[in-house]
Amino acid sequence: MSFHSMWAELLPVGRSSASGGYRRYAWTGADADCRTWFREQAGARGLAYETDRNGNQWAWLGDPAAGNAVVTGSHLDSVPDGGAFDGPLGVVSAFAALDELRGRGARFTRPLGIVNFGDEEGARFGLACVGSRLTSGALTAEQAHRLTDADGITLPQAMEAAGHDPDTLGPDPERLARIGAFVELHVEQGRALDLSGDRIGIASAIWPHGRWRFDFRGEANHAGTTRLTDRHDPMLPYAEAVLAARREAELAGAVATFGKVAVEPNGVNAVPSLVRGWLDSRAADQEGLDAVVAGVEKAAREHAAAHGVDLGVECESFTPVVDFDHALRDELARILGKEADLRVPVLGTGAGHDAGILSGRVPTAMLFVRNPTGVSHSPAEHAAEDDCAAGVHALADVLEGLART
Repeated sequence: MSFHSMWAELLPVGRSSASGGYRRYAWTGADADCRTWFREQAGARGLAYETDRNGNQWAWLGDPAAGNAVVTGSHLDSVPDGGAFDGPLGVVSAFAALDELRGRGARFTRPLGIVNFGDEEGARFGLACVGSRLTSGALTAEQAHRLTDADGITLPQAMEAAGHDPDTLGPDPERLARIGAFVELHVEQGRALDLSGDRIGIASAIWPHGRWRFDFRGEANHAGTTRLTDRHDPMLPYAEAVLAARREAELAGAVATFGKVAVEPNGVNAVPSLVRGWLDSRAADQEGLDAVVAGVEKAAREHAAAHGVDLGVECESFTPVVDFDHALRDELARILGKEADLRVPVLGTGAGHDAGILSGRVPTAMLFVRNPTGVSHSPAEHAAEDDCAAGVHALADVLEGLART
């Protein structure tokens, strides 16, 4: 089956007719359809299929118990109203690369694996990379059992409703011991390749990043009768924090975004009692990230005090810088560099990935496919047909080069 036919099969799954984006949330009907698609692709190629204790799907060519396997893949779930390429491009390209290798008559001395990691985006339960975190031990079974969605449904309840036993959740060192190298292909979530004119790139590192919750607590009151001088309005220091995030990010050469906000009592004619905003910030190094967050918090506290508002700041998640395995990265560059007309730049990324979670346990690397607009996590996310083909070809070269050594 060609890349195009696989892509066409997967394209309508979980797509919203209203937004044109995708709502493939973990352990929902759309997720089940994606899982069925993966299982059928494995079966059509005669690959050994399995679902692990944490709900991740695997397809194997060769005996995985032999160890030192070369594994590729990504995820099939999405952010709310996300694009078609973030995640699925890596899974579809993995099957297409295997097809290309078989067409070449390639022979391997190491097992090959394709994986679909579950709940990478964290859209339903609020934590990204749940499947790979559980597998690597970065997330404990106890922590996973406490995850809930917006409707109060726990992760174990959702998994059980979808037919998976949640009692099996937990670290999977035996599975990790099978993997000698993991290579994840992903659409670039930025415009570095478009600006340089290159189709394919190799990841150097994932920027350190985190999420911080800012709770501005003021005093609810009537919007029409309360004098401005008598107000303790938490919306004002929150607005200043939003502006400070942009300012501090520009100074540090980083990024910072207040992308989610909750207001209480959330009435048009009421001065809020609480404004809760979530800051996402990422930088090329820890020093830059610390400077951004400290600058935003300083400005927020100064303006909160000026308006008689209390402020609490809590770090909800943090991921330090992830340097991908240098030897594996250099080997990818060597393999791809054999083609004289293919220039493969090495670039960092501010987005988190399953490859980043696994990097502390197994050698990992990433390939990026050009994104002409740089837009991601949006229905406008895009990669051109010839760039996708170049990605499949590059991934096939990498898998062949690694699995024959």
